[in-house]
Amino acid sequence: MIFTSLNFLLFFPVLVVLYYVTPINTRRYILLLASILFYLNISPLYLLLLMGVCTSTYAFTRAIAKTEDENKKQWYKTGNIILILLPLLFFKYFSAINNGLLEILTQNGLRWPLPKLEYLLPVGISYYTFVAIGYTIDVYNEEVEAEKDFGIVALFVSFFPLILSGPIERAGNMIPQFKKLPELNYSNITAGLKLMLWGFFMKLVVADRLGIYVNMVFNNVPNHNGVTLFLASCLYPFQVYNDLGGYSLIAIGTAKAMGIDVIHNFKRPFLATSMAELWRRWHISLITWMTDYVYTPLAFSFRKFKLQGTIMALFLTFLISGIWHGATWTFVAWGVIQGIYLSIEALTQKQKTAFEQKYNLKSNWIYLIFSMLTTYFLFTISQIFAGSANVPTALLVFKKIATQHGMPYLDLTTLFFALFGLAVVLAKDISEEFFQNKFGLLSSSSFAVRCTGYLLLAFSIILFGVFTGGSFIYFQF
Repeated sequence: MIFTSLNFLLFFPVLVVLYYVTPINTRRYILLLASILFYLNISPLYLLLLMGVCTSTYAFTRAIAKTEDENKKQWYKTGNIILILLPLLFFKYFSAINNGLLEILTQNGLRWPLPKLEYLLPVGISYYTFVAIGYTIDVYNEEVEAEKDFGIVALFVSFFPLILSGPIERAGNMIPQFKKLPELNYSNITAGLKLMLWGFFMKLVVADRLGIYVNMVFNNVPNHNGVTLFLASCLYPFQVYNDLGGYSLIAIGTAKAMGIDVIHNFKRPFLATSMAELWRRWHISLITWMTDYVYTPLAFSFRKFKLQGTIMALFLTFLISGIWHGATWTFVAWGVIQGIYLSIEALTQKQKTAFEQKYNLKSNWIYLIFSMLTTYFLFTISQIFAGSANVPTALLVFKKIATQHGMPYLDLTTLFFALFGLAVVLAKDISEEFFQNKFGLLSSSSFAVRCTGYLLLAFSIILFGVFTGGSFIYFQF
C-alpha cells in the first residue's frame, strides 16, 4: 500500500474514524495494528524482519536500562546496532559486492564460488533501521528512558506514515506522543488534510510529470544530445524534491490528522545560497540524524586536527550518506562530490563572510539570486551521478552536455503540465521565504479564498496528475 494507491485512499479515512471512536487509552494499539496491516500490504514476508528489529531494539534497550555496568551497556548498544544493521547490509550491499567480484574475477579467467545474486530490498529498511539505531544510542546516552511497553517501541519503529521514506523521527519526540494521544481536534484533521493535499500535488502533478521526461532521457542517454541532457539534468533535482517532499508532506499530514506532530523534512531547499544551507533545508530528518550519530562522533574523534578534523568528518559523513543511498559507484561519487563542496565551503567560510560583510552583499538581491543559482547548479552536477545508471553513463552525460549541441527533445504536453505545477510549487516557496506567505491561497484568512485554493489543488491533481507513476523514488533506499 502506497500513499498514491486506491488502497490507501480507502484505508486512511476508515482508520481515522476507527481511531477517534476508540477509547483514547487503546488508540496506540489501533495505530500499531494499522502499521502492521499497512506494511503487510506492501511486503508480507519482510514484516517478520521488521518485527525482528522491533523485538531486538526493545530487548537490548531494556537491557541497557537495567544494568549499571558501563562495559555491559556498551556491549548491549554495539550488539543491537550490529544486529539490526546486518539485514540492511545483507539486502543492500551483499549482492552488489558479490556480483562485482564475480564480474571482475570472470573477466580475469578466475572462478567465484557464488552465482550472480539479486535480492529484493525490503521496503523502508533503511528508514526503520536508522530509527532503531537512533533510539538505541539515545537510550545508551540517557537522552531518553528505555520504554517498558513493547507495543510503544514497536509502534515507534514501524509507524506506518514514516516507515517507507521517513521523515526519520526520534524517540524523544514520538514516544511521549504515543503514550498520551490527543482528543479529537478538528483543527488537527484539517491541518493534516491540507498537508496531504499539497503533498499529492507535488508528487502526482510535478514529480511524476517531470519523471516521464527525465526518466525517458536518462534511460536512453546515448540517443540524446547535450541540450536535451542538460534540460533533463536541470529538471531532475526538482523531480526528487517534489517526490520526496510530496511523500514527506503526505506522511506528516497523515500523522497530523491523528494529532501526532512529525518533524518537517524540507524547507525550500532551492532558495539556499550555499551548499551547507541547502543541506540544512533538504531531507532535514536524514541530515540531522547523520549530524547527531555520524558527523558529531567523527568530529569529536578528529578534534585534535581542528579545522582539518572538521573537514575530514564532513567528508566522511557525506561519503557514508552516499553509500547509504545505494550500493553503486554513482552514489559513492555523489557522496564524494558533496563532501568536496562542503569541505571547500568550510575552508573558505571566513573569507566569504568577510567579503559579504565588506560589500553588504547579504541584502543585495543580485548577489542572493546568483548564490542561489550557483548552489542549485552545483547540486545538479552531483545529482547527475545519482540519476545515472552507472559512472560511465554519468560521464557520457557530462561529455555530451559539453560537446553535443542542437535542438532539444521536447515532450511538450508533459513538460507544459509539469512546469505549470513546478511554477506553483516555486511560487509557494518564494512566498513563504520572502513574503511571509502573504499571497498564499491555502493560508488566507478568508475561508472562501482557502476553499478556492483547496478546490483548485484538487482539480489540478485530478486533471493533471499522473496516476500510473509507480512508487516514490526513495522507496529504493
